[in-house]
Amino acid sequence: MRHVNKIGIIGSGHISGQLLKALHRTALPDGCELIALNFEMPPDGSVPEWIELIPGGQIIGGRDGRTFINDMPDEVVDALLVDAKDIPLDWEHSTELCAPEGKPAPAAAWIKDLEVRDGGAIWGRVEWTEKGRASVAGKEYRYISPVFIYEKETLRIKRITSAGLTNQPNLRLQALNHQQHESNKENTMNWKQLLAKLGLAEDATVDQALNAIGSLQTDLATATNRAATPSLDKFVPRADYDATLTRAANAEQKLTDIETATLETSINSEVDEALKAGKIAPVSKDYYLGMCRQEGGLEQFQEFIKTAPVIAADTNLDGKRPAGDGKSLNAEEQQVAAMFGNSAEDIQKYCGEGSSS
Repeated sequence: MRHVNKIGIIGSGHISGQLLKALHRTALPDGCELIALNFEMPPDGSVPEWIELIPGGQIIGGRDGRTFINDMPDEVVDALLVDAKDIPLDWEHSTELCAPEGKPAPAAAWIKDLEVRDGGAIWGRVEWTEKGRASVAGKEYRYISPVFIYEKETLRIKRITSAGLTNQPNLRLQALNHQQHESNKENTMNWKQLLAKLGLAEDATVDQALNAIGSLQTDLATATNRAATPSLDKFVPRADYDATLTRAANAEQKLTDIETATLETSINSEVDEALKAGKIAPVSKDYYLGMCRQEGGLEQFQEFIKTAPVIAADTNLDGKRPAGDGKSLNAEEQQVAAMFGNSAEDIQKYCGEGSSS
């Protein structure tokens, strides 16, 4: 058991601070709260034996925008049998207001029985006291305000605790409604909008709505777990990803270096072959090397060499002396021969071939 920390009055124009305090003191089952509704008594002053305590329909809409669930009216009726005592119907909620302080709280009537009628409405059979009957017949009181317990989480009505005759008009007063919205924001929901958000039909039951919410919570938990531990067939750890990128970059650089070295070897080989073939001059070698290193340059050079004429053929003059009669050495040749102890005959003997044409 715990003490209620909230109360709302649907359709009531005013509720006294004393009544609020009294209802706040009421001990309730865990997860439950109290709410009061107002109904107008017959305007002709007749005293009804049966009065409506909970409207029909699974969803009960209050004037302040809140909704409550009446999908188990039979359980509300059974609660009266379990308690085995009549439900008091007093004046101005004196059962909730005065009785806890030891003050008189006389009954205007006693609700003896409850029954469920069409649409799930809960009606109570009333046994009026003499003074209570007179108050209604004389139109001293025109409204009845039953108080019921409901579950905070599901908004489901559980049982009726009392009812009171009151003259509080059943009007929409913004000050009260605003107060309730501020203190009970978690309860100020529009049921149809909630069902629409859940993807359910307007006539969906509370259990269906709770099941849908449970499914959403399960999906959220699953998504959270997947985010924390993603599947390795679709995701990889960041460290592994970075390492893979580094290895790929290194491999790409090595491949580039190999291709560059291979290309340089091919360029030098092609230019050297062109030099040997006499299709380019030695003085132009560096120019053609630079040209070949440009993008597509080697291919262009190869195409050029295919049709280029020979412009620097080998003269075979290396190591040969100028043509002459070979009669005698000149002064310089004689001096060199003397330095090495060679005679003119030796020079003629060993170098004669080189000096002849």
